[in-house]
Amino acid sequence: MSDVLSIVFIGVGATIVMDVWGVARKMFLGIPPLDYAMVGRWIGHMTHGQFRHDRIAAASPIVGERALGWNVHYLTGIAFAGGFVWIVGHEWLRHPTLSPALAFGVGTVLVPFLLMQPCMGLGVAASRAPRPVSARLQSFITHGIFGFGLWAAGWATRCLG
Repeated sequence: MSDVLSIVFIGVGATIVMDVWGVARKMFLGIPPLDYAMVGRWIGHMTHGQFRHDRIAAASPIVGERALGWNVHYLTGIAFAGGFVWIVGHEWLRHPTLSPALAFGVGTVLVPFLLMQPCMGLGVAASRAPRPVSARLQSFITHGIFGFGLWAAGWATRCLG
């Protein structure tokens, strides 16, 4: 399997692991998963020149925002997988190790903390969320799960490849 195809599979696989965590979190802890329609709404408004919102949920809906949000979510997972392999080297694809994948996964929390949340009206690191500490903790855990997913998908891809 080519390295590019491996990266796509790893990115999709890690994102699926993260989404399964979101479902399990709702079932066992009662914490709802992220609403990717809001990501789609945010991206959709960018096409009209609006990059920042006081509260994304109050912004006018965008046609197809849910599908757009889910697509962006999975494309981001693939892009993160590509960035990860670029940083750790292509040899990781042949011998996936957990610690760099976990570290990278946790590091990806900077994207929502410093870009998405401020632009969607939640402030830096969810400072304007109703429960900022809880929101931050859930973000760290979810991105750590993504890192675990990078490793698990790396092994699955290696076994298939």
